[in-house]
Amino acid sequence: MQFQQLQYFVAVAETRHFTRAADLVHVAQPSLSQQIKALERELGADLFLRARGNITLTDAGEALLPLARRILADADTARHEVQELVQLRSGRVRLGATPSLCTGLLPDVLRAFHDRYPGVRLLIEEGGSHDLVRELARGALDLALVVLPLPTPSPALTTVELLREDLVVVSSPEAPAPGRGGRAVDIAELEGERLVMFRHGYDLRELTVTACRSAGFEPDFAVEGGEMDAVLGFVRAGLGLAVVPRMVATRAGRGLRVTPLARPGLRRSIALAHRSDVAPPRAARELHRMLVER
Repeated sequence: MQFQQLQYFVAVAETRHFTRAADLVHVAQPSLSQQIKALERELGADLFLRARGNITLTDAGEALLPLARRILADADTARHEVQELVQLRSGRVRLGATPSLCTGLLPDVLRAFHDRYPGVRLLIEEGGSHDLVRELARGALDLALVVLPLPTPSPALTTVELLREDLVVVSSPEAPAPGRGGRAVDIAELEGERLVMFRHGYDLRELTVTACRSAGFEPDFAVEGGEMDAVLGFVRAGLGLAVVPRMVATRAGRGLRVTPLARPGLRRSIALAHRSDVAPPRAARELHRMLVER
């Protein structure tokens, strides 16, 4: 019994017509008929009752049909699984992330992914959550790490919350400590402090400015418009303070004083997003799994 014979048998059983079945499986009708006869000889039973203009299954054919369909389905699943594994030897993953996450969360996970799948190219796009959501929607990204809540909620996206992290104040150790110099600083104590502020479109910019205004004052910018690395460099140089994720402050190394925000403080939620209507590629699904299970 050959796999191809089962394909031909199922095609005839579903179309109840030898010529249409031959067209369906892209083979000449005489060849299909010969293979069906060979299968019947192998099984020792007729599979079809062949009356003029009317093809029906025999009892043997009825018994074989669900088994043949299962065999073909299992073979298709096996082929698909092998192809998925092969894809992890090559291919690409297009991942978007906010700059602070590129600095804080991603390096360790991407190193582990690259060690496991060195043939998969990792294409990283930095941007604010608003830009990343737009890039996801138009199919330019497979996955994106975004800050919740999304600036424009979209039913076409699926999000999984990964973590919640505290924001802290970073300053130069050579400058006076922020606020009253205590172990923690209240947002209200940042009034009058010179801040190093991110460019427009940064989630951290919007979060910090909103918190200052909620505390009753307008933030005073010493420098604004920078990316994460530039902001940290300006803070080290003593140009002002900045509010950044704790994870970023921890990885930034020496040259920064880290001061927690007093309760209730500021926190942000990080989620992994992908389109709901399109399944991510196999390599992207594997990176998704590693980020969720990190």
